[in-house]
Amino acid sequence: MMERIWTQAEVLLLVLLTVASVQGDFVEPLQAVSSLRSQTESQTRLPCQYKVKDWEKVVQVTWSKELPDGTKEQIITAHFAEGQTAFGRYSGRVKFESSNPTEDSALLILSTQESDEGKYSCKISTFPAGNFERHIELSAWTPPIFSLDQMEVVEGQPYGVVAVCRAVGRPLPELSWDTDLPGKSQSRVSEGGSVSIQYSLHPMRDMNGKKLDCLVSHPDMEKQRRISYNLVVKYSPYPTITSPSGNWYVGLEKAELVCNGRGYPESHNIIWTWKGGALPKGVNVSGEKLVFERALHENDSGVYECRVKNSVGEGKAEYLLSVSLTQRQSGDSAADNTMLIIIGAAAGVAVVVLVAVVLLVRHKHQKKNKNLKMQLKEKTDEINSLSGPGSLRRLNSVSSDPRMQSEEYILVKIDKRALNSQMSLERPVFKDSQSTLGGKWGSGGVERDAYGRPVVWNEDRQGLRAVEMDGEKEERRRRVESYVKNSNMSLDSGLPSSLVPLKAQQDDCVGPREPDLGHLQEGSPPPGGDWIPVQSEPDGQEDDESCSSYQISEALANHFYFSNGLLRPRPHSNAILLHPQPQII
Repeated sequence: MMERIWTQAEVLLLVLLTVASVQGDFVEPLQAVSSLRSQTESQTRLPCQYKVKDWEKVVQVTWSKELPDGTKEQIITAHFAEGQTAFGRYSGRVKFESSNPTEDSALLILSTQESDEGKYSCKISTFPAGNFERHIELSAWTPPIFSLDQMEVVEGQPYGVVAVCRAVGRPLPELSWDTDLPGKSQSRVSEGGSVSIQYSLHPMRDMNGKKLDCLVSHPDMEKQRRISYNLVVKYSPYPTITSPSGNWYVGLEKAELVCNGRGYPESHNIIWTWKGGALPKGVNVSGEKLVFERALHENDSGVYECRVKNSVGEGKAEYLLSVSLTQRQSGDSAADNTMLIIIGAAAGVAVVVLVAVVLLVRHKHQKKNKNLKMQLKEKTDEINSLSGPGSLRRLNSVSSDPRMQSEEYILVKIDKRALNSQMSLERPVFKDSQSTLGGKWGSGGVERDAYGRPVVWNEDRQGLRAVEMDGEKEERRRRVESYVKNSNMSLDSGLPSSLVPLKAQQDDCVGPREPDLGHLQEGSPPPGGDWIPVQSEPDGQEDDESCSSYQISEALANHFYFSNGLLRPRPHSNAILLHPQPQII
C-alpha cells in the first residue's frame, strides 16, 4: 500500500479554498454596480467599504476610472505599509474620506466637474482571500441657469419674435410658455449645452400687459421655476373726451371734460383748444382734465379738442359742447328711458303676436289644404267608380219619376228620338208609304220608318247614316222601343178612354189599322177612321220584328199627329201625359 504524499502546493490550495468559503463582504455599496448623481462644482463621495474576517487582512485599495476607449486610469492608491498615492490630474482633487483607507475606502472628489462623469472602480486586495471590486457610475449634473430676453414691440409691426427664454444645464432643461396670447412658440438647442425658446405674434395694443411667463423644468429641481413677464406693446395715443355730466346749461358750476386714451407709454403732454384757438377765460387745464372754474356761459358752446403725443405717435379727439339756457330736469332722462323701455316692450309683444298669428294662419291653411286633398281624393275615387261598366249602365237607365214636363221638352225629345230612329234603323216600311231608311219616297208622299212615324228627311244626314256602326244603330233602336213601350204602359194604366187605342192589337199582328200618317196634311188633325196598312215586304226580317213595328206605328197614329216637322200629341180635355225621365246617351 502506497502512502500519498501531500505537497506544499496542494496544502496551499486547500487553505485558499477554505478561506474563500468564509471570506468577508462589502458593507457599501451592496450592489456590484450602482449609480450616483452629483452636481458640478460640489463635493462628490464615492462609497467603498470592505469588512474582513479575523484572519483576513486588506493589503491595498485602488480607485480607477474607465476611459472611453475601455482602458482604466488610476486615480489614487492606499497601501497598508506604503501609504496613499494620487495620480496625474487627480492629484490634489481627490482623497480618501477616512484616515485609514484599508478599513473605509470611500473616495472624495473635492470639486466635481463635468469631465468627472463616468464609471469608477474600487478594488480591494486582501490576504489570503484575494481581490474584490465594486463599480459606480457617476453622473455630473449642472443646475439650470435661465433668463428671459424682452423685445421692444410697437403696434403695427409685422409678425415676429416678442420674447426669448434661455437656459443652460446638465442635463438640458425643458422650457415652455404660460400665456393666453395668440402666438407661436419655437425651441432651439445649441451645441454648448444650452436651450432656448421664443414666442412670436403680431403685436396689437390690446395685448399690452398680458401674461407671457416662461416655465423651466430640470431633474435637479423639485418643481418648475417660473419667470414672470407681462408683454409690453407700445402704441400711439387714441384719445376720447368724456364728461361726468352731459347736462350743460347756463350757470352750471364745476363743469369739466376728461381726455382719455393717452397711449403707451402714457404721455402727460395734453394740449386743449377751443374752436381751434385759445380756451375761454376761466377755463384751465389740469392734467388730462379741462376744468371750468366759473359758471358756464352761453358763449362757452363750441368744439373742444384735446391733442395727445407720445414717443410712438400723436392722436386727437373733439367734443361738441352745447350750453342750453335752462336746466333740463333730471327726471326727463328717466322718463325718456322709461318711454324707451315701454316702446321696446310693446314692440316685443307685437312681434310675439305677429309670430303667433302667422303660425295660426299657417296651421289653418295646412288644415284646409289637407281637407281639399281629401275631397279631391274622394271625387277621384267617385269618378273612377263611375267609369266602370256598372256605372255606365246606371247612367243609361231610364228614370221612372212620373213628374210632369213641359210640352216643348216632350216635343223636342220626341223629335230627337224620331231623328235617332230615322238615322239608326234600317228596316223596310209599309208598302203604302213606299219609303225606306235609305231615303226612297213612297206613293203616299210622306216617308215613314219601321214604326209608322213620319221621317224628317235631311239630305245632309245621308252620309251620316252610311258611316254609323251597326252596333250603335241596334242600341239606339232598342232605346226607342223601350221608350214607346213605356209610353204604352202609361196609357194602359188608368188613363181616359180617349187615349186608349180604338182597336185591340192581336198577337199575330192582324187586325184593324189606323189610317196612314203619311197621307195626313201637316198641321191638320188626324182623321178618326180606321186604316189598314199594307203588309211590309219580307226583306229577311223576322216576324216578331214586323209585329213590333206594327204595334209601334198603331200607337203613334192613335195618340200623335205630325205638325211643322214635329210629332205632337192629340188634344184632349182629360188627357194626362206621363213621360219618362230622359236617358243619358
